[in-house]
Amino acid sequence: MEQPRPSPEAMLKLAETEAREHRRGRLTIFLGYAAGVGKTHSMLEAARQLKAEGHEVVAAYVESHGRPETDILLAGLEILPRLRCSHQGVNLEELDLDLTLARHPGLALVDELAHSNAPGCRHEKRWQDIEELLAAGIDVYTTVNVQHFESASDIVHQITGVPVRETVPDSLLDQATEVMLVDIPPETLLQRLRQGKVYVPEQAALAGKQFFRPGNLIALRELSLRRTATRVDHEMRTYMETRAIDGPWPVAERLLVCASGSPYSEHLIRTTRRMADELKAQWCTIYVETPRLAREQQENRQRVWRDLRLAESLGAEVATITASSVPQAIIDYAVRHNVTRLVVGKPTKPRWRELLRPPIVDQLIRLSGAIHVHVVSFKQATPSAKTATPGPGLLGGWSDYLISLALVAVTTTLSFLVRPYISPTNLVMVYLLAVVLAAVRFGLKPAILTALLGVLAFDFCFVAPRWSLTVADTEYLFTFLGLFTVGVVISTLVAKGKVRTEALRERELQTESLYYLSRDLAVAIDMDSILAVVRKNIVESLQARLAVLIPDPEDEQMQIAVISEGLVLGAKEIAVADWAFRNRRPAGNGTETLGSADLLYLPLCTTSLSFAVLGVQLSQAANYCSPHHRRLLDAFVAQIALAMERVHLAAQAEQAQVLAARESLERALLNSISHDLRTPLVTIIGALSSLREESLHLPAHKQQELLRCAWDEAERLNHFVGNLLDMTRLKAGEMHINREPCDVQDLIGSALTILDRKLAERDVSVQLAEDLPLVNMDMVLMTQVLVNLLDNGLKYAPADSPLEIAARIEGNHLVLEVLDRGPGVSEQDLQRMFEKFYRLPVPEGVSGTGLGLSICKGIVEAHCGTISAKNRIGGGLCVTCRLPLHL
Repeated sequence: MEQPRPSPEAMLKLAETEAREHRRGRLTIFLGYAAGVGKTHSMLEAARQLKAEGHEVVAAYVESHGRPETDILLAGLEILPRLRCSHQGVNLEELDLDLTLARHPGLALVDELAHSNAPGCRHEKRWQDIEELLAAGIDVYTTVNVQHFESASDIVHQITGVPVRETVPDSLLDQATEVMLVDIPPETLLQRLRQGKVYVPEQAALAGKQFFRPGNLIALRELSLRRTATRVDHEMRTYMETRAIDGPWPVAERLLVCASGSPYSEHLIRTTRRMADELKAQWCTIYVETPRLAREQQENRQRVWRDLRLAESLGAEVATITASSVPQAIIDYAVRHNVTRLVVGKPTKPRWRELLRPPIVDQLIRLSGAIHVHVVSFKQATPSAKTATPGPGLLGGWSDYLISLALVAVTTTLSFLVRPYISPTNLVMVYLLAVVLAAVRFGLKPAILTALLGVLAFDFCFVAPRWSLTVADTEYLFTFLGLFTVGVVISTLVAKGKVRTEALRERELQTESLYYLSRDLAVAIDMDSILAVVRKNIVESLQARLAVLIPDPEDEQMQIAVISEGLVLGAKEIAVADWAFRNRRPAGNGTETLGSADLLYLPLCTTSLSFAVLGVQLSQAANYCSPHHRRLLDAFVAQIALAMERVHLAAQAEQAQVLAARESLERALLNSISHDLRTPLVTIIGALSSLREESLHLPAHKQQELLRCAWDEAERLNHFVGNLLDMTRLKAGEMHINREPCDVQDLIGSALTILDRKLAERDVSVQLAEDLPLVNMDMVLMTQVLVNLLDNGLKYAPADSPLEIAARIEGNHLVLEVLDRGPGVSEQDLQRMFEKFYRLPVPEGVSGTGLGLSICKGIVEAHCGTISAKNRIGGGLCVTCRLPLHL
């Protein structure tokens, strides 16, 4: 029977977990339910056992609280010095993160995971220090109580009445390689408290009255046991999935909670996290920004951003969407992301307001369909402390209402002026015009006020009996109702159209910014052009100042590549940028890491490569935590990093092409050497061997013939090696041109002298134009060019055919031609005959290296000239060199 196989998703998840653990250090958490249960004691015992097994263990920060048994366990372990800092005149000791990273032990002991660092430290929380140690590949042992996890802090507050001020994200517990539960009965813990083994006597008495009560300890113990059991159950299910063990598999759940900035959002988020843990489900948090809510005062925005950061720290997927209807947007998002459960809060508004406008809970239940809706109850918050007062942008300022009143007065005055000419009923249209103007200019509620005042003014001034609100003709009541209704409808439609236009304009600006950035990055061909694009687009889009820092390839220190005018980065700012680059995480203003920095630093990195760090200083009116700015910046960073990766990969591809061309050249060189070096060497060795062994028996003319043969082959070998050296110099750019005025006749004479022996039986015709001027060129190198061209003609032209050399002036160039009457060259070979190691296929028996003409081309082009070849009419080849007379 075929064994069941694990699903690909389970195997992929296991592979990702193993790869992550391979790169990072292993985190072991010693979890307890209260202080004094023995977390530090258990951690030190486990560390000593590892040390006895040969592992490297360092106590980076362990707090003994003066307990002798803890000090005994610390003895024998390496204890790192602590970082001393002062805050408000008090000397504090903290974990020395830099020293621990430099020491880089195999295992670091860091007590009190939920501790808050002193101001001025790199991170606000100690758990962030531990994150950096893990990222550096250092294993960490740490301790924490269950009440310090974010999702449990509100429950602990409700149980004990004591607020939990120091919290850590639940994701740390999820990422921990191992969780060691440290548990003792509450009676034993209370006995330890009375014996002074937990706190000093004064603190112990106070703790016994407030926190260390039997009921509290039992509840906290149950909470710690449940968290540990949940983790064990998750490990068991992972084991079953990866080994394809049959079992009761639950349906995959996905939860959604909406943050609104209300005083209850934090409670809803923590409740959703606990439900997700119980259901072993993924969960997400969204914020729906409507055009009306987009204009709320800054205080509510700060609460929304705080709630979103809380949800993210608890392990949620966070998103911000823009829509005109909050319930419909939530349902649409839930359907798109396969959400099975919605978590909402119980309505807190009075019932009479619900009659006017149904609460979001009712609307969600009506629209939910197959999605479950969970309604969470909570205590009523104090309105003065928690509820935000709507700002002027939402309700309209007092000035808008006063202007609405003035607008009604002006409309009434105008109606008095036209009253003799039109009937009172038609005056309603004038008031409707005033309502439309108020809606366009001031918003919804001032427009409704204008409609109400318009009805009253129309009744008071124009409906009989005039100058009173009494109505003699009841038909006017329908006119009043129609005027008010139409005014409200028009106001609503105009206001909605206006806010939707504003929202679309904001989206258009974001899309336009991304379009321009993508367009400019698409044509950027190197890092300098990319940096110029980054500077231009970010300054224009965000009205911000920026700096781009790149690592120095020699010492890997961050260097400023681009910086806005007037922006100065000190050593502290550069250090923050360096941390963001090395840890591939944002840092600086608006983050929880080094938040005192002036700029927000975002690493420009892809999955496998890190290129630079982008530092952004927003204008004073902007907020670094704003979802609008962060979404735009994240999109910018992703686009810029991809463009840098493209340039980097293009450079690597070009380098690969260069290496491939070099390998091809080396193969051709080896092939040429195997033939063109070996043949003359064999001839030379054979001639010299014959002379050495048979010199007494060979006649004199035979000996001379052998010597001449050896001499010719040695010259051929010398010429070949010289060509190789010249080509190497040309390739490396080390051939220097020593220009000086030279006589063309001397140039041709020098070349003919060098080839005098080879040209002994060959007719050479020289045709020089009259009054040839002196030409600026390197006499030695151009002589070599002419020698190579004549030697090429000697090889390929018949022995009885003449060679011709011609020189003339055309414009500002000297034209030097070498002509022969050989077989000529095909059109295809004319295009390639100046390439390295390319040999013409005719005539048979002609030897060569394929370097002579290539060297000629390199020398002529080094003189800023050109060289070309063409077939002659009647047969033969003409090679033409064109050199400028003056440079």
